[in-house]
Parts: sequence; C-alpha cells; structure tokens
Amino acid sequence: MWWILLAIVLVLVLVVISIYNKLVRARQKVRNAWSQIDVQLQRRFDLIPNLVETVKGYMTHENDVITKVTELRTAWAGAKSISEKAELDNKLSGALKTIMAVSENYPDLKANENFAQLQLEIKNTEDKISFSRQFYNDTTTKYNTSLEVIPSNIVASLFGFKPMELYKVDSSEARNNVKVDFNK
Repeated sequence: MWWILLAIVLVLVLVVISIYNKLVRARQKVRNAWSQIDVQLQRRFDLIPNLVETVKGYMTHENDVITKVTELRTAWAGAKSISEKAELDNKLSGALKTIMAVSENYPDLKANENFAQLQLEIKNTEDKISFSRQFYNDTTTKYNTSLEVIPSNIVASLFGFKPMELYKVDSSEARNNVKVDFNK
C-alpha cells in the first residue's frame, strides 16, 4: 500500500516539475522576444542621428518633425514599462514615416545617396521591428494562456508566475495615416 502511495506522490512531483519547467521556458521565450524588439529598436535609434543630420540641410521648413524624432528617441531611455515603450515606438514610427513622406518634396534629398541608403536601412529595420512585435505577442499569448489552463494554472499560482503584457498600439494617433501638409 505504501508503494502505491509513494508512486502516486512521485508521479505528482514529476508532473509539477515538468509543468514548472515548461512555464519557465515559456517565460524565457517571452523575455527573449522582448529583447529582440529592443535590439531592433536600438538599431533604429542608431540610424536616427545619421538620418536627422542628412535631412537637416534639406528640410529647412520641417524642423518640428526633426525635433520630434530626436525628442522621442531621447524619451525612450526613460520609459519603464512595455506600454510606455510601445507608445513611444509607435510615435517614433509615425514621425519617421512623416520624414520619409516629406522627403518626396525635396528632389535633392531624394537623390542624396546617404539618404537613400538610410531610407532603405530604416525601412528594413521597421520591417524587422514589425516582425519582432508580432513574434513577441505570439510568444506572450502562448505564455499567458499556459498560466490560465489546467493544470499549469495551479503550478503557476503556486510559484507566482504572472502574465506578461502584450505589445499594443494604445494611441489613436499611431493608428491613423500620416498626414503631410506642404502648405506651412
């Protein structure tokens, strides 16, 4: 009789260990996915000063856009939560889209080899950021789901696993198309 009880306890311990390890791996995947977003955003931030310097000489009337890009890049360092970073990221994407759209009005700038290269680099980086956001949300959703389904929800609550925040667009500004007005 003791052997049966011991076998049941041993099986339960192994199940708890297995579920715990699964949750830890899922949480690490979420952290890695966020890190990938961070890497791509850093790449974008490294490109921005070069873009701003290239554009400054041509876009004399669009200083407010250039200033906004610089301010948003600086504000990123102070952001603490994923939602704050997501909001700044979305605003920065909008500002960069505005620079690219406004550049259409400056033929000399469009013909500048440095600007063309930077434009391509930023477009590629934006694509990578978009993919990284999607991967982060997919990974986070899987992790959060595992915290809610039986029996892993029991193990998660025993060991204090908390849901992770999804990367969302919270501002209506980021959802709108970029408006460019050349009549300033």
